[in-house]
Amino acid sequence: MIALADCNNFYASCERVFNPVLNNKPVIVLSNNDGCVIARSNEAKKLGIKMGVPVFKVRDIIIKNNVYVYSTNFALYGDMSSRVMSLLSKMSPEIEIYSIDEAFMNFTGIKNPTALALDMKSTVKKWTGIPISIGIGPTKTLAKVANYIAKRKTNSGIFGLFNYNDTIHSLKNLPISEIWGVGSRYSKMLYSNGIKTAYDFICLDKNWVLNNMTIVGLKTQEELKGHKKISLEIYKNRKKNICTSRSFGKKIKDFKLIKESIVAHATRCAEKLRRQSSCARYISVSIQTNRFDNPKSYYHGYQSKIIDLPTNNTIYLVNIAVKILESIYIKDLEYKKSGVIVGDIVPANQIQLNIFNNHQITEKQRVLYDAVDSINDAMGRDKIRLLGHGINRKWSLKKENLSPRYTTDWSDLLKIKV
Repeated sequence: MIALADCNNFYASCERVFNPVLNNKPVIVLSNNDGCVIARSNEAKKLGIKMGVPVFKVRDIIIKNNVYVYSTNFALYGDMSSRVMSLLSKMSPEIEIYSIDEAFMNFTGIKNPTALALDMKSTVKKWTGIPISIGIGPTKTLAKVANYIAKRKTNSGIFGLFNYNDTIHSLKNLPISEIWGVGSRYSKMLYSNGIKTAYDFICLDKNWVLNNMTIVGLKTQEELKGHKKISLEIYKNRKKNICTSRSFGKKIKDFKLIKESIVAHATRCAEKLRRQSSCARYISVSIQTNRFDNPKSYYHGYQSKIIDLPTNNTIYLVNIAVKILESIYIKDLEYKKSGVIVGDIVPANQIQLNIFNNHQITEKQRVLYDAVDSINDAMGRDKIRLLGHGINRKWSLKKENLSPRYTTDWSDLLKIKV
């Protein structure tokens, strides 16, 4: 059996852990630059606030109903996620951390999976304050179905598909759009062909599914029938590409400020490479104006460079990124976004060294980067950084409603008065 643990309204729940005033109140969390709604409490959902809607479109609802609005606090959310996943890892034989708020777990051989799920739910709530729901099924896709039901139709937050009759009943009541792996495009196509529920989907001819939805659709159908086609990924796969990009808090002309953002993005890419013990063979830089201001004058500068010897050397990657930026930057344009991509990623221990390359990380540099990464992990992102990263970071995201970083910054720790 496979179990899926999913944190309920995760971002909103993280805010509530440290601010109990928010309990039972409508809460929304906004995307980068406070642009769109990316998380909602159940109370906010009932008010009709849709996922992804620009915040200015629901401003009247927010004001009328005293909705609490927060900017994304990834430092807080990431740390709370780590705490939840650590607890689940200790209680489960095998675990695949699927996203910041979801994890698949192997319940094969567990005599009483419902009791274990209840224990997990209770432990996570007690130790972190985060409410979770757990769905249990023979496959990952059916575990997703069970979790959908656990969240919406049970008081306990736990639901299992343990027999054929329960599974068929559940699939008959599951809209086609709620099937894991069936996106909006396929949902519309299936609905137009009279396929409205998950049960309708499993009744389709295999060849029709294969021809219209490729092998991925066929695997989904088999999973819904109880046949395992998608295995747990216990060990993380090495990423093939790493992208770091951000929209600016306001439009920027100044080359110095744009350069600071590129240095920051390249630095972050190098950190991520080292974290997965990898090196990159190419690097790309992009800058773009706002396509909605004047579509005719929209500019997207993009250029790549192949690196002779794959590397995760921060200083070397930053130097290349800045040179690329210099070649694509056009003066007097107002830029809205910048980004850096590193790709053709290979394991760091499988690189053929070259005596003619001067950007190979020496032992002293390796010790330096290990120390910098360790300090930044322990004390907070960018505590130690390149000077080119910027001090004031005027290009940073707009976060007018950012909550404190309660668990990752000493200055933001809760203060208890007695």
